[in-house]
Amino acid sequence: MKVVGPNGVSTPASTRPTRSASGFSLGQTAASSAPAATTASAATGGVSDVSALMALQGVEGPLEKRRRAIRRGSGLLDRLDEIKLALLNGDADEGALDRLARSLREERAADDDKDLGALLDQIDLRASVELAKAEMRRNRP
Repeated sequence: MKVVGPNGVSTPASTRPTRSASGFSLGQTAASSAPAATTASAATGGVSDVSALMALQGVEGPLEKRRRAIRRGSGLLDRLDEIKLALLNGDADEGALDRLARSLREERAADDDKDLGALLDQIDLRASVELAKAEMRRNRP
């Protein structure tokens, strides 16, 4: 028996016809077609099982979407705090502005909670305003 990758195992193909004690032999085409068909269908079944598991892992429930949305909003608030502290210290922290812009560009998960959506909209707006103000400071003569 030989292992041939993720498709399973294959039996060695014999070039000699199969003989029995009575002298009766089967032709090569009839003997080799049945095991090959069985092996191919078994390999396909294994691949479809793995595909189904992978698809199930990719499905997010409403709680996971909510957690991701809250994590994104918290990250934006953290970046806004960094910018606030930098401005209070008299620094124009370009790194904090870049991190804020990156966080703002992250994909926002669609959530059915209207209150959470409204809150996240306000956070996004505040982050956009801060980025626009920083751009105006950079372009000031």
